[in-house]
Order: sequence, then structure tokens, then C-alpha cells
Amino acid sequence: MNKISIAVIGLGYAGLPLARLFATKYPVVGFDTNSARINELMAGTDSTLEMDNALLHSVLKSAPDTRAGLFCSADLEAIRQCNCYMITVPTPVDRNNRPDLTALLRASEMVGRVVRKGDLVIYESTVYPGATEEDCIPVIENTSGLKCNVDFLAGYSPERINPGDREHTVEKVRKVVSGSTPRAAQIVSRLYASVVEAGTHPAPSIRVAEAAKVIENTQRDINIAFVNELKKIFDRMDIDTNAVLEAAGTKWNFLHFKPGLVGGHCIGVDPYYLAQKAQEYGYHPEIILAGRRMNDSMSEYVAGEVVKKMVKQGIQVKGSDILVLGITFKENCTDIRNSKAADVVKALEEYGARVTVCDPWANPADVRREYGLDVRKEMPAGTFDAAVLTVSHREFVNIKIDSRVFYAIR
Repeated sequence: MNKISIAVIGLGYAGLPLARLFATKYPVVGFDTNSARINELMAGTDSTLEMDNALLHSVLKSAPDTRAGLFCSADLEAIRQCNCYMITVPTPVDRNNRPDLTALLRASEMVGRVVRKGDLVIYESTVYPGATEEDCIPVIENTSGLKCNVDFLAGYSPERINPGDREHTVEKVRKVVSGSTPRAAQIVSRLYASVVEAGTHPAPSIRVAEAAKVIENTQRDINIAFVNELKKIFDRMDIDTNAVLEAAGTKWNFLHFKPGLVGGHCIGVDPYYLAQKAQEYGYHPEIILAGRRMNDSMSEYVAGEVVKKMVKQGIQVKGSDILVLGITFKENCTDIRNSKAADVVKALEEYGARVTVCDPWANPADVRREYGLDVRKEMPAGTFDAAVLTVSHREFVNIKIDSRVFYAIR
């Protein structure tokens, strides 16, 4: 590939930073089916707050051309002249925790409508080992009539975006890369190395790269599940879990994890992708699924602990006023996908409490649409029977709350 022209399909938390980075050196067209998202980006605004607006504006251009820069569009025709397609769409699970590849397969079909001989297709979405070559590439082949490794090449380089993290940005994190052939792997590695300061790590195959990504988050999930179980144990013993972890953390090889609600689109989802694939091979993953069960149980546990504290204080739970601080899936970001804080709210409401939710980061309209909950961005005035810190936004660090009971997951 001589003159590279890149299309990034999916302009969310992973796609936008990737598109912006490549746009500093190559002509890039960012494609997303959400026209409202396209309009805000072309106006130089990122509602996810993951990218500084000035940084985004610095690479924007008003039309697709051969100059380096970023043009965003919801029109598939805008990416037809590109020769490198990077797919960065979400890969969630359904209500039964089964992998949902709907968006990924739709994106593959779209690419199949525009890909040409000599082009390169790279997947970044988190999947189980084998998904790229067994599920996605056949869709491109069937739609385009072209053959992978004959007419076009493919690669996989899993995203490593950490929402809300301003330190470990895409250019500063080493990129795992792989290709459908040795030549494809070399092209993918050179392409990413040209913009990623931290360099690349070439994996020997696409399946290895897929497996590496899915275990990154599975490992974190299991470790968090361990400290969540510790919290349940030490709460019964009336021991401060954080004090225990601080003391144990003085040893050089102790791994530092804290108890918490594990939601979002990565840690709370990816283990299910690996688990399902393992089961297809006749193996039932006990530790992985045990970790998931532990972490998924924490919302009910938090609600139950709040209620216990209220009862001990002689507070009637039914009809009480409870303040919940935080509804996003993690601190200092706007992402509300798979929020376990929302499950805490619903559990408290099932006890008959009146719950007020405050979150300075969340978009109230998105929360209403996703969870049917009302959210205040400003701290409400008045007295509450109980307050629950579910998400440790920086705005909540030194907050003063008038409540008889206060509970923090961390």
C-alpha cells in the first residue's frame, strides 16, 4: 500500500481517539451511523468528553481529500475511496450474557460493500478468539465477492482505550498487532508504529491477538472479584477492607485492586466472550464465571448493606430518601453502558425507598433513555436518610452530605 487513506468505522470511545491520531499523518474518514454524533464531531465537540475539543478541531477538515486530517460522515459513500478500513464498533453481550456481534457483523457488511482489491481491513473490537476470521471476514467476502488473502488483507489490533484516563492515551500504549498473512502483519505493524509512540507488539496470529485482548480484562475482572469477596468477608468481621489492602500493599509483589462495581463495556463483558468460546470447545471455565457471579452480585450487596445500616439506625426504609452519588460505570467519565450503579438504584427502589441520583458527568437524557432514571448534575439540597457513594468522581472527593447513614463501596 503506497498512499494510505483510512476509514474508521465507529466513532465512540475507541474509534474517535484512533481516528484523531491517524489524522495527524493520514487522510482519515470517520464513519458512524449516528448522524447526531457526526454533526457534533464536525462542529468540533465530543460529548463523551474523552477528547479535548481543541485537539479534535485541530485535525478536522470540511471534506474528504488527500490531505492529512479527519472528515466525519454518516454516508457510506464517503469511505468508498479509502483503502484501509478500521472497525471499532461495540461488542456487548445480550440479556443472557451471550456475545452480541450484531454491530460488528453489520460493520463488516458495510465494509464489504466498499472494499476493493488491494485493500486492508483491520478489526479493533474486543471478540473471542477466532471471531475475526470465522465470523467477520466471511461476511466481507460474501458481500464483496472478494477473497481474503487473495484480493484483500486483514488484521486485528485490539483497542486499549481506558475511558476517563488522560494518561494512557492511544499513542502512549503499546499496540498489539496481527495479520491474516505475514505480509499483512508487517503492513499493520508499520501502520500503527507510524503514529503510536509506544510502538507495537506483533502477535504470531490474529487468534493470539484476540485472546490477548480478552484476557486483559478477564484478569482484572477476576482480581476485582477477589477483593469484592474480601470486602464481604471483612464487612462481617467489622474490619475496614481498605485498611487491610493498604497494609497488605506494603509488600513489593502485592497486586493493588480495590472493591467496586464492575460494569462498563469491557471488564464486565469480555469474560463472557472467552467463557462462551471455551464452552464451545467443551470446557466449562469455573474461575472466570465465578468472578463474574461475584462482581455481578455487588449491586444487590451494596443495596442490602445500606438497608442494614438504616435499620440499625432505626430508619424506616420504605418511604425513606436516599441519595446515590454516581451513575456512570466508572469515575470521571460519561460512559453509562452496563452501569452497575443503576442496579443499586433499582434495588433500593425495590425496598420502597425514594432515590435521588446525582452525577455531574452523566447525560441525563441518556440515563433516562437507557435506565428510566432521572439524574441531577448538581448536588441536591436537603437532608437524606442515607447516601451511597457508588462512583468516585473527583467532584465527590471532599463532598459534605447531610445524611444519617453513609455507605461507600470503596
